[in-house]
Amino acid sequence: MVSPVPAVDVPPQPWTGRFDGDGPEHLRWWQAVTPYAPRRVQSARSAPSHRPAVILGFGSDAGVRRNKGRTGAAGAPAAIRAALGPLAFHPGRAVHDAGDVTVAGDALEAGQARAGLAITGLLDAGQLPVVLGGGHETAFASYLGVAGSAAVREGLRVGVLNLDAHFDLRDEALPSSGTPFLQMARAEAAAGRELKYAVVGISEPNNTRALFRTAEELGVDYLLDEDCSAEAARMFVAAFLAQVDAVYLTIDLDVLPASVAPGVSAPAAYGVPLPVVSAVCRQVAKSGKLLHLDVAELNPEFDLDGRTARVAARLINTLLR
Repeated sequence: MVSPVPAVDVPPQPWTGRFDGDGPEHLRWWQAVTPYAPRRVQSARSAPSHRPAVILGFGSDAGVRRNKGRTGAAGAPAAIRAALGPLAFHPGRAVHDAGDVTVAGDALEAGQARAGLAITGLLDAGQLPVVLGGGHETAFASYLGVAGSAAVREGLRVGVLNLDAHFDLRDEALPSSGTPFLQMARAEAAAGRELKYAVVGISEPNNTRALFRTAEELGVDYLLDEDCSAEAARMFVAAFLAQVDAVYLTIDLDVLPASVAPGVSAPAAYGVPLPVVSAVCRQVAKSGKLLHLDVAELNPEFDLDGRTARVAARLINTLLR
């Protein structure tokens, strides 16, 4: 059986970067990444380090706009690719680019559905999807893809680990970048399952009592930003990993201090130190349970010196090593 090429709105574009030579010892990301093409289906249970990674952009501002945030995240996929391109290529796996799904105007739900179908196709082909958002409405597109995949149909316990200053559990009539995890919880309940959801980096002043109450009602595990020492984060993530068979990791870049990640919709006054976030990424990657990942909320329009895009690129590089 051959997997279909995802139905994207923008096909893969050429990557660029510094040229030091054509040999493997000189390789950079821009030289290593190739367009995604149909290939024979492998098992999603293949060794994680052997699963090719496929980059898929989700160009969306609609969720942030609905959530009354600073728009501009639709330009994030291109900015992250531009930051990845010049990096020396050390991943021990193939990396492909499938292009972008884009959200036109306010057509968020249709865009999420298209991205979800593309993600399901990639997962069922034994690939590791790496989705570049977009606002954190990207997370519900990712959920649709994971929930529709063979991994879930075969009964794998998939947990959602969110690195984020916010719960994103808002109860609102119109879905937005602030609602995806409540949407997930309700969709899982409708399917007769329970969402296993944990968050590293919650900012108490930036989440209302109502959101903390919703988190408690849903059994959400969380670690406050002020409690995110390296050891506390390691133990928290280890406990989460022990409860699941596979992990969907989502990184909202506003989990980081504003000095490290200024180019986001809601810059963090406190934030989780970059070394702690990077260590969590390494821990998840080394667990052998990483099924799917996305990076969200980069806003290039507010990104000082491309700082946030470079951080996003560095974290992706870490996760694919």
